Amino acid sequence: MPNLFSPFTLKGVTLRNRIVMSPMTMYQSTDGKMNDFHVSYLGARAAGGFGLVFPEQVAITPDGRTSTTCSGIWDDDQIEGHKRVTDAIKMFGGVAGIQLGHTGRKGSEVPKYKTIDGYPGGSQLPPDHAQGWTCRAPSAIPYGGDHSFPVHELTRDEIKDLYRSYADAALRAVDAGYEWLEMHYAHGYLGASFFSPLANQRTDEYGGSLENRARFHLEALDAVRAVWPEEFPLTMRLGSDDLNPDGTQFEDAITAIGWMTEHGLDLADISLGFNTDDMRNNPMGDQGFMLSRAERLKNAVDIPIATSWNLGVPAKADQVIKDGVIDLAFLGRPALANPHWPVWAARELGYDNPFELVPDDWRWWLENFRGHEPSIGLPPAADTLSQEESAA
Repeated sequence: MPNLFSPFTLKGVTLRNRIVMSPMTMYQSTDGKMNDFHVSYLGARAAGGFGLVFPEQVAITPDGRTSTTCSGIWDDDQIEGHKRVTDAIKMFGGVAGIQLGHTGRKGSEVPKYKTIDGYPGGSQLPPDHAQGWTCRAPSAIPYGGDHSFPVHELTRDEIKDLYRSYADAALRAVDAGYEWLEMHYAHGYLGASFFSPLANQRTDEYGGSLENRARFHLEALDAVRAVWPEEFPLTMRLGSDDLNPDGTQFEDAITAIGWMTEHGLDLADISLGFNTDDMRNNPMGDQGFMLSRAERLKNAVDIPIATSWNLGVPAKADQVIKDGVIDLAFLGRPALANPHWPVWAARELGYDNPFELVPDDWRWWLENFRGHEPSIGLPPAADTLSQEESAA
């Protein structure tokens, strides 16, 4: 029976365990390039035992970034920084994954923790600001709220250009040493907005019916599949539900993912659409709230399934792997809170050799430490949690 720490093989790539560091936007790039920050931050997670490590969403074009300080791979000059990151991840035993995407109508944003010229963190800068731009989307519909500046509706030719940008980015990703590629079609970004009737009101072959709204996904997937090495996994994160009666419905996502498997998709990583702030029965505070949808999808399609969101309690993450609900557990905030989350989880779950996940020199010291065991510096044991929380 598989568990959280069993190996996972997809195509020609084997992960040492089922624990994935999710892409998390860090706002630390200059001209889209990765640097010392990314090497240390991502290398630390690989050293901490994560099987698959992703940087943030990596933009395929300059206007595909969330902010001017987000990473990209639209230019050959950016490959070197990515190569440093993949080398660090591999040195510590992890597999380096890249998530390619375009932020669409949620771009031109102020980094979450900053204020720029009176615009607060997370809000959108106007197109004429030095650090802003006109966002592009399937329809000229702003996201709304503090993202309400005019949006440019993509032409057919511009859509085709984006496919070429995806393919070119994938080729650079190979040169940079990535061995796993995920297409980002979630979180209100460009792929998610094509899929959602809330954002996509086109009247051509890219709008209207479900088949038309999924066309962008399939054609972009085809463009990458044509150049991405067959031995490396090609996966996708889909915004599978807008939690709004007028938006993306999960049943539509199941159908679309079935189509994607016919176009070479190797694994589906499902999340929410986030195409509107008007989400009904918002589950964000619930533990593992995407798991019921993941299980429905797993029963409907013949590829591995992954998900994220509130899976940071080791017993819960381990159980859903054992039960076959998902094949990989994606962890975002838990990975930020504890770069050695896999080691901690292994100890909590009673595995014999939790320190085999870290480099050999660290492992020797941790396995042969002398003195007061609770003082080794790991988080409190699981029995400090209530039984109800552990079993939820």
